Amino acid sequence: MTQRSGCEEPAVLPPPSPPPARFLGVSIAGVGSYLPTSTITNADLGQRVDTSDEWIVTRTGIRERRIAAPDQATSDLAVHAAREALAQARLSPADLDLVILATATPDTPVPPGSAWLHRHLGAVNAAAMDISAACSGFLFAMHTGAGLVRAEMHRNVLVVGAETLTRITDYTDRATCILFGDGAGAAVIGQKGYLELLYSHIGTDSSGRDLITVPAGGSREPASAATVEGKRHFLQLQGREVFRRAVETMTRAGQAALDSLGMKVSDLAWLVPHQANLRITQAVASQFDLPPERVVGDMSGTGNTSAASLPIALNRLQGSGRLKPGDRIMLVAFGAGLTWACQVYENTGVPR
Repeated sequence: MTQRSGCEEPAVLPPPSPPPARFLGVSIAGVGSYLPTSTITNADLGQRVDTSDEWIVTRTGIRERRIAAPDQATSDLAVHAAREALAQARLSPADLDLVILATATPDTPVPPGSAWLHRHLGAVNAAAMDISAACSGFLFAMHTGAGLVRAEMHRNVLVVGAETLTRITDYTDRATCILFGDGAGAAVIGQKGYLELLYSHIGTDSSGRDLITVPAGGSREPASAATVEGKRHFLQLQGREVFRRAVETMTRAGQAALDSLGMKVSDLAWLVPHQANLRITQAVASQFDLPPERVVGDMSGTGNTSAASLPIALNRLQGSGRLKPGDRIMLVAFGAGLTWACQVYENTGVPR
């Protein structure tokens, strides 16, 4: 009999099972975002690798991406977004009782990145924790925070998605260096707010865990001279398979949400998919037969900011003045792991 190490792969992965439809009494009270001032344009990348502005824009919709200053770490970006969200919610850092940071690029492996954010923000009455679910991280953190508010274990929860992906990007690899940027987005959730949470679900398909990865730096492949020389500390991805799975998974997760809520696509005012690249965004929108004007999909000036992309997009939507009372908004994400998540909100009015 052949011996196998590790866990057997499942022959067929089950579809995501919808949870109870409505998270009664949980709402977003404020959102915020922050982008560093420095940029890397497509022209800049054309001086490093064999590419051009036309080639990148055609394939990704990205024209430039933001890059953190040398003295900025992930928590430095996060605190700016957090302060904006708190101001909109009319809360102070001392009003928070939980801070959740979603990131794949913390300031340090130990302590967690949330400890740095907690300190910078002055959230003296809050616990702080990290969640790592890559591009799905913000919704994983929102799902966690919403559950704790619903259970009345916490009242005011700050969720921040923040990344400095340019620190783990190989600028000699054309397949990845054109995609990623730095940024942060935040939301304050509690029992009162203006975006009421109707539905939340998260999921994982670990059969695809090697499709998006930073191979070295953990306990499986500790850092060494060989891993540094082999560029094993940079992001690696299998683009075609990631595209296929991202579109299929986000479509399936979104449809499960609609089915659970008894909604039709026409009941959605806005679809906000993870801002990975324009092709993925357009493909997901096409699966739902949604016109472009109802899809938030502008990453031309940011690139893929991973866990930060959804709160940045949500803040942009709110700031545009297009979000109306009664609008229902679907946020859906897909990331390394492979992970996915979906939430649906209803805009009940202006920020409190």
